[in-house]
Amino acid sequence: MFRALLVALIAATPAFALETGRIFVSNERSHDIWVFSPEFEHIATIETSRRPRDMRLNADRTLLYVACGDDDVIDIIDVETLEVVDSIPTGPSPEVFAFSPDESLIYVSNEEDSMLEIIEADSRIVIHDVPTGAEPEGVITSEDGSTVYVTSEVADMIHVIDTEAGAVVDNIIVGTRPRRFVLTPETNELWVSAELSSEIYIIDRATNEIKEVLQFLPPGFRPEDVTPVGMALTADGSRGYISLGRANHIAVIDGVTHEVIDYVLVGRRAWSVALTRDESVAVVANGLSDDITLIDTGTLRPIRSIPVGQVPHTVVIDD
Repeated sequence: MFRALLVALIAATPAFALETGRIFVSNERSHDIWVFSPEFEHIATIETSRRPRDMRLNADRTLLYVACGDDDVIDIIDVETLEVVDSIPTGPSPEVFAFSPDESLIYVSNEEDSMLEIIEADSRIVIHDVPTGAEPEGVITSEDGSTVYVTSEVADMIHVIDTEAGAVVDNIIVGTRPRRFVLTPETNELWVSAELSSEIYIIDRATNEIKEVLQFLPPGFRPEDVTPVGMALTADGSRGYISLGRANHIAVIDGVTHEVIDYVLVGRRAWSVALTRDESVAVVANGLSDDITLIDTGTLRPIRSIPVGQVPHTVVIDD
């Protein structure tokens, strides 16, 4: 029954580029990427450099870039052959990265040297470093590429970086251990997860002012159990999915009013979440139960959980 429901949900999802429909899951401790078919059958395991974490597809979805924190590289995987075909050296412990809109630059947060590293993609040369607070993690670029936002876990701060000047132009104080970002498509907001203060900060990008602070509490959990990290938004920004870490739930919220719609039980330490292109399925990486949970976004109920490698970190869907 679960399999039939899942196949029905995924079958309607259109694909582009290579039309693989594949799902990629990075696993920090087993040093590999697990690859699933559109029906969520395990079809390959790709060995990578040590401690693969954040992943990004290029625009034409032919290459998958993977930040490997213990070997100080970004591995590049051919999406068709499922082989590592190249790697880009980085600074110490690359955690999260983002491309400039034209993909000519890669912005990398290097956790151990408190730096945002800017790499020219074609030459693989570091062209600039921007100092940050200690343990930078989340990185996201504005739609026009003029601004990069970086979290500092230790400084409890968001750095606003002007890409033309190559410098920090503003700092926004948020809650304890800020982790990840999303940008809203219609309301010009920046959402920031603050893991240890159990909050999501909603920031007005026009003013860099905090508009609202969201808190969550699934039934049966204590406030200190709620440790939000990963987030995903629907394409129109109408709904958000937020992983709540040790609370073992996903919070589903209205993207405009920010009200909680429901909580969905998943695996242990829900870390990241991604949506299929038709947004019918949310895929959650559970870092301490070594699995992913599939959620039917229509009913807001889990479909099933699927074992992966050790300590899954990021989910990327090529559809």
